[in-house]
Amino acid sequence: MTEETRPKILVVDDEPMNVDLLEAHLSIDYDVVTASSGEEAIEKVKAEKPDIILLDIMMPGMDGYEVSKRLKSDLGTQFIPIILVTALSDVGDRIKGSDAGSDDFLTKPVNKEELLSRVKALLRTKSLHDDLLTERDMLDMQNRIRSILTAMIPALLQPLPPEQKKVLIHQMTDMVEKIIVDIYPFDSGELDRTSIGEICASVMNQLGGRFAAEEIGNADVCIVKGTVCPWGAGEARRNPILCNLTRGIFARIAARAPGDHEVQATIGNGDEACIFEIK
Repeated sequence: MTEETRPKILVVDDEPMNVDLLEAHLSIDYDVVTASSGEEAIEKVKAEKPDIILLDIMMPGMDGYEVSKRLKSDLGTQFIPIILVTALSDVGDRIKGSDAGSDDFLTKPVNKEELLSRVKALLRTKSLHDDLLTERDMLDMQNRIRSILTAMIPALLQPLPPEQKKVLIHQMTDMVEKIIVDIYPFDSGELDRTSIGEICASVMNQLGGRFAAEEIGNADVCIVKGTVCPWGAGEARRNPILCNLTRGIFARIAARAPGDHEVQATIGNGDEACIFEIK
C-alpha cells in the first residue's frame, strides 16, 4: 500500500514470438505475466489477478472466445478488461468477440502506439470502476458497523456490572472484525505494519474519527494517531469504556501484522490524541 504498484497485464498467445513482442512493448510501464493456452490463461487469471488481459483468439484447445466467455461469466473476473489480439479482421469476428464479452479488439501485426493507447484507456476505466466498488464497500462497512454500534453502545453506557460490559465489548469487536475482514484484502498474503496501520486508520475514519498512519524508522514501527475520536471526545471522556472498544478494534486488526502492538494514549483517558503503535 505504501508503494504504488504497477498494473499487471496478462498476455495470452500460443506463439512465443507474439508473446515476446507484446511483452517488449508493455514491460517498461507494466508488470507482464504470460500464458500459452486458454486453459493456462484461466489458471493465471485466478493466481495473478491481472488488471487487463491481452488475448489471442486462434489457439489450440480453448480459443480466445471461450476464455472470454468464461471470465466474463465469473463474478470474480467479469470486470477485468479483455482485448482480443488476432490476425482475424472480419467484422463478424469482432461481433463474435463482443458477444463473448471482450472489451476491445486489436489486429495483428500490433501497432505499439495503438496498443499502449488502448491499454491505458481500459486501465483508466477499470481504475474508476474499482474506485466505485471500494467506495461502495466502504459505505457498506460503515453502515454495517454503525448498525452494530447503534444497537449495542447504549447498553455499554448503562450502569451494568463491568464483567457484563466486557462481554458486550468482546461481542462487538467480534462482529466488527468479521465486517472488516470482508472488506479488506487480508487473504492476499502477509501485510506489513504500515499497510495494517493504514487499515486501522481507515476503519476508525469510517466510524467518524480522524486517524492517520505514519512509518517510523524505515517501517520498523507504524504509529496510528487519531486527533478526533470516533465516539466524540466528550462522550469518550465521560464513558472511558468506549476506549476499550476502540482498543479492541485496533488490536484485532493490528494482530494481523508481524510483531507487537500497543496503545500509547487515548482521548478518553484525557490525552490529546489516540496513539497506537505497531512494531
